[in-house]
Amino acid sequence: MPQLNPNPWFFIMLTSWLTFSLIIQPKLLSFVSMNPPSSKPPITPSTTPWTWPWT
Repeated sequence: MPQLNPNPWFFIMLTSWLTFSLIIQPKLLSFVSMNPPSSKPPITPSTTPWTWPWT
């Protein structure tokens, strides 16, 4: 069964994984996030109840 032969596919998988891990991932992680998380507490808006004219 040729599907079980890991000879060509294991090398391709290993090469692509190492390429991603060693080259692409550090380049992607070096970008600064445009919207960094902040430590400010969330602001809850103050709401007033609606007065219905027919009640």
